[in-house]
Amino acid sequence: MAIVKDVRTAIRLASRLLRSRQVRGRLARRLPSVPTLAPGSVEVAVYFADGPVNMYQIRQWYGPLAELARHRGVAIVSRSPGTMLTLLDESPVPVAYARQVVDLERFVAEQAPKVVLYVNQNARNFQMMRYGRMWHVFVNHGESDKMYMTTNQFKAYDYALIAGDAARDRLAEALWDHDLDRHTIAIGRPQADHFAGEPPYPADDRTVVLYAPTWEGDRGAAAYGSIASHGTTIADRVLASPRHRLVYRPHPRSGVLDAEYKAAHERIVAAIAAANAADPSAHHVYDDGPTLGWQLAGADVAITDISAMIYDRLAVGKPLIVTRPVSADAEVDERGYLGDANWLRAADAGDVLARVDRAAGDAEELARLQHWVQRYFGDTTPGAATARFHAAIDRLVARWHEVAADHAAS
Repeated sequence: MAIVKDVRTAIRLASRLLRSRQVRGRLARRLPSVPTLAPGSVEVAVYFADGPVNMYQIRQWYGPLAELARHRGVAIVSRSPGTMLTLLDESPVPVAYARQVVDLERFVAEQAPKVVLYVNQNARNFQMMRYGRMWHVFVNHGESDKMYMTTNQFKAYDYALIAGDAARDRLAEALWDHDLDRHTIAIGRPQADHFAGEPPYPADDRTVVLYAPTWEGDRGAAAYGSIASHGTTIADRVLASPRHRLVYRPHPRSGVLDAEYKAAHERIVAAIAAANAADPSAHHVYDDGPTLGWQLAGADVAITDISAMIYDRLAVGKPLIVTRPVSADAEVDERGYLGDANWLRAADAGDVLARVDRAAGDAEELARLQHWVQRYFGDTTPGAATARFHAAIDRLVARWHEVAADHAAS
C-alpha cells in the first residue's frame, strides 16, 4: 500500500512539474511582445505574489484600479508565471513580471512607486516590504467578520484601507497598542461601484436565490464552508421548486483540501445540469466566472457563509440569509452584523424555501439591513466609495512628497 501511495505521489509531482514547465514556456514566448513600462511611470503598484487559484482576490480590484489609472500610473506586479499569463489576458492596467527577487529589485529601481497595495497576507509580501521609501498599504480582498480581518499582520503595513466603522472597531478590539487613527483610512467598498453585468437568465416570476458558499477552510477556526453540511439540501430544494431559480457561485478553492466537500460541490453542479435538462425554462446557473456583480445585485435573496460575500451583498441592501457553521471550532464573531444575522442551521436547510420566501417579503429585515450597511460601509451612494479610495491614494501620495522633502532637506 505504501508503494502505491508513493507512486501516486510521484505521478502527481511529475504532472505538476510538467504543467509548470508548459506554463513557463508559454509565458516566455509571450513576454517579448508585452509593452515595457516607461521608467518612473508607476506611482501605485499592486503586489500580487499568488498563483492562479487566488486570482479572485485581485480580480475584484480590476474596476477600482482601472478607474484609478485614469488619474495615476498603476501597475500590478506578478510573481507567478500562471498568474502573469492570466493577467496579460484580463488586467485593465499594465502588469510587470517579477518572478525572482532580482526582477523585483529591478522594478523598484526603475519605477520607484510611491504606494504599494496588497490584497492578501501572502508570506512573500515581505519580499516587497523590505523597501522603505514607499508606503505599503493593505487593502485586502473583502470585508467580513472572519478571524482573518483582525490578524496582527495589519501592523506590518504603513497603512490599511478599511471599509468603515465596523472594521475599525474590530481592529481596535483585537490589536494591542496600534494607532488606528493614524494607520487606517476608511474608504467603503469601491468594488461595489463596479458591480455590473447582465444576468444569464430571463426576467420572469421566479424568485432568484444566490447560494454563494465559501471553501472548507484550512483549519477548524476558519471552517465556515457549508457545501457539505447545508449545500446539497439547499440546492435540491431550490432546484425542485418551479417558483425559484438557483444561482450557485462557490468559492474558487472549494474542495481543494476536503474530498467530501469537493464531492458535495460536484453533486450540486451535476444537479443543476440535470434540472436544466429536465426544464430548460428554469435557467438555473452554476457560476464559476471571473466577474462579480450581477449575482449580488440581481438575486432576490442571497444565502452565504461567513465570508466577504456577506458584506458585498450587505452593500446591495437586499435580503440575506447566513449559514451557521457546523464546526464547533469555527470562530464566529457576533459583535457586529453576525449578532443580528438571519441564520440558517444545517438542520433547518430542508426548510430553505419557506425561509427564502419570508426573507424576500420582510420589510423589517430590510430596514435592519440599512443600519448595518451604514455601519460597515458608510455612504453607499454610487461613486462615493470610489471617491474615498481616490482621496486616500491622493493623501498617501501627498504624504510621500512631504516625507521625501523632509529627508532631502535634512
